[in-house]
Amino acid sequence: MQLIPVRPALSAAAAFILTAFLALPALSLPAPMSDEELMENSDLVALVRVMSVTCTSITKDPQTGEELPGYLAKLRVIEASKGDVRPGGEVLVTFRAIPSGALGPWTVFYYPGEEVWTHLVKREGGVTYATTWWNAKGDVVKAPETKELPTTVGESAVATDAD
Repeated sequence: MQLIPVRPALSAAAAFILTAFLALPALSLPAPMSDEELMENSDLVALVRVMSVTCTSITKDPQTGEELPGYLAKLRVIEASKGDVRPGGEVLVTFRAIPSGALGPWTVFYYPGEEVWTHLVKREGGVTYATTWWNAKGDVVKAPETKELPTTVGESAVATDAD
């Protein structure tokens, strides 16, 4: 009877699996849009203040089974460089959490009280907006009051100076 060492066999199998895993195209992060592309593809480009963020849904991720909240943020426009919303006007933006440990910044989060430049697209047939691309939120001009977002449907996190 001949004994086969287990360690080399496992190493080869692990290397094969790792190589196959890293070669999958779905795992690569799409390239960021340039400033010009963001401007061209956006309906609204504005400096905004996040007035509130409300949890609107909880859905189970089909891949991980993780419960993921969906959000509706109310943003007040401070200054606009593109779009028909004037300073003082408000827009609603939807976004959804992604599974923990997911590759890449696939979603853009908005936090109560923060002021930030952002690029938005109007959702077809609706009154809400979405962030144009994963890199469409610029540097924070004013830090958020909190980065804790609600996790119960109907619960809101509100900026201290929200009307």
